[in-house]
Amino acid sequence: MKVKEIATKLGLEVISGSLEEEVSGIYVGDLLSNVMAQAKPGNIWITVHSHQNVVAVASLTEVAAVIVVENFPIEPATVQKSGEVEVTILRTPMSAADLIRKLIALGV
Repeated sequence: MKVKEIATKLGLEVISGSLEEEVSGIYVGDLLSNVMAQAKPGNIWITVHSHQNVVAVASLTEVAAVIVVENFPIEPATVQKSGEVEVTILRTPMSAADLIRKLIALGV
Protein backbone atom coordinates (compact mmCIF):
# COMPACT_ATOMS: atom_id res chain seq x y z
CA MET A 1 0.00 0.00 0.00
CA LYS A 2 1.28 3.48 -0.83
CA VAL A 3 1.40 6.47 1.51
CA LYS A 4 -1.15 8.21 -0.73
CA GLU A 5 -3.78 5.53 -0.15
CA ILE A 6 -3.24 5.65 3.62
CA ALA A 7 -3.38 9.44 3.69
CA THR A 8 -6.60 9.47 1.69
CA LYS A 9 -8.35 6.72 3.64
CA LEU A 10 -7.42 8.18 7.05
CA GLY A 11 -7.82 11.85 6.14
CA LEU A 12 -4.24 12.73 7.01
CA GLU A 13 -2.98 16.26 6.42
CA VAL A 14 -0.11 16.32 3.93
CA ILE A 15 2.63 18.67 5.12
CA SER A 16 5.36 17.78 2.63
CA GLY A 17 6.83 15.13 0.39
CA SER A 18 5.85 12.46 -2.06
CA LEU A 19 2.97 10.11 -1.40
CA GLU A 20 4.22 7.41 -3.77
CA GLU A 21 6.37 5.40 -1.34
CA GLU A 22 5.34 1.84 -0.55
CA VAL A 23 4.65 1.21 3.14
CA SER A 24 6.07 -1.93 4.72
CA GLY A 25 5.15 -1.50 8.36
CA ILE A 26 4.80 0.81 11.34
CA TYR A 27 7.31 2.17 13.81
CA VAL A 28 6.26 4.27 16.80
CA GLY A 29 8.77 6.20 18.84
CA ASP A 30 9.90 9.56 20.11
CA LEU A 31 13.45 8.77 21.18
CA LEU A 32 15.38 9.63 18.03
CA SER A 33 18.35 7.37 18.76
CA ASN A 34 15.97 4.44 19.15
CA VAL A 35 14.20 5.30 15.90
CA MET A 36 17.58 5.33 14.14
CA ALA A 37 18.34 1.88 15.52
CA GLN A 38 14.94 0.25 15.01
CA ALA A 39 12.90 1.86 12.21
CA LYS A 40 13.10 0.03 8.89
CA PRO A 41 13.04 1.40 5.35
CA GLY A 42 9.45 1.69 4.19
CA ASN A 43 7.99 2.01 7.70
CA ILE A 44 5.57 4.72 8.66
CA TRP A 45 7.11 6.47 11.65
CA ILE A 46 4.58 7.78 14.16
CA THR A 47 5.78 10.50 16.55
CA VAL A 48 4.88 13.72 18.35
CA HIS A 49 8.20 15.33 17.43
CA SER A 50 8.32 18.08 14.85
CA HIS A 51 11.86 19.45 15.16
CA GLN A 52 13.96 19.32 12.00
CA ASN A 53 16.02 16.49 13.52
CA VAL A 54 13.03 14.32 12.61
CA VAL A 55 13.82 14.98 8.96
CA ALA A 56 17.41 13.84 9.40
CA VAL A 57 16.34 10.63 11.15
CA ALA A 58 13.62 9.94 8.58
CA SER A 59 16.09 10.41 5.75
CA LEU A 60 18.70 8.22 7.43
CA THR A 61 16.27 5.37 8.13
CA GLU A 62 14.47 5.73 4.76
CA VAL A 63 11.01 5.56 6.30
CA ALA A 64 8.15 5.97 3.84
CA ALA A 65 6.61 8.81 5.85
CA VAL A 66 6.53 10.50 9.22
CA ILE A 67 3.11 11.00 10.79
CA VAL A 68 2.93 13.60 13.54
CA VAL A 69 0.02 12.75 15.84
CA GLU A 70 -2.19 14.83 18.15
CA ASN A 71 -1.95 17.80 15.77
CA PHE A 72 1.39 18.83 17.23
CA PRO A 73 2.60 21.97 15.46
CA ILE A 74 5.33 21.38 12.92
CA GLU A 75 8.17 23.88 12.90
CA PRO A 76 8.57 25.87 9.65
CA ALA A 77 12.25 24.87 9.48
CA THR A 78 11.16 21.22 9.57
CA VAL A 79 8.79 21.73 6.64
CA GLN A 80 11.47 23.53 4.66
CA LYS A 81 14.12 20.89 5.35
CA SER A 82 11.72 18.03 4.54
CA GLY A 83 11.10 19.59 1.13
CA GLU A 84 14.82 19.89 0.46
CA VAL A 85 15.59 16.24 1.22
CA GLU A 86 12.24 14.77 0.08
CA VAL A 87 10.96 13.44 3.40
CA THR A 88 7.21 12.96 3.60
CA ILE A 89 5.49 14.42 6.66
CA LEU A 90 1.82 13.98 7.44
CA ARG A 91 -0.22 15.10 10.45
CA THR A 92 -3.37 13.95 12.23
CA PRO A 93 -5.38 14.91 15.30
CA MET A 94 -5.55 11.22 16.23
CA SER A 95 -3.55 9.77 19.09
CA ALA A 96 -0.80 7.31 18.24
CA ALA A 97 -2.93 4.45 19.58
CA ASP A 98 -5.95 5.37 17.45
CA LEU A 99 -3.79 5.81 14.36
CA ILE A 100 -2.11 2.44 14.88
CA ARG A 101 -5.50 0.72 15.20
CA LYS A 102 -6.63 2.26 11.92
CA LEU A 103 -3.39 1.40 10.13
CA ILE A 104 -3.69 -2.22 11.26
CA ALA A 105 -7.30 -2.31 10.07
CA LEU A 106 -6.04 -1.16 6.65
CA GLY A 107 -3.58 -4.04 6.62
CA VAL A 108 -0.37 -2.08 7.18
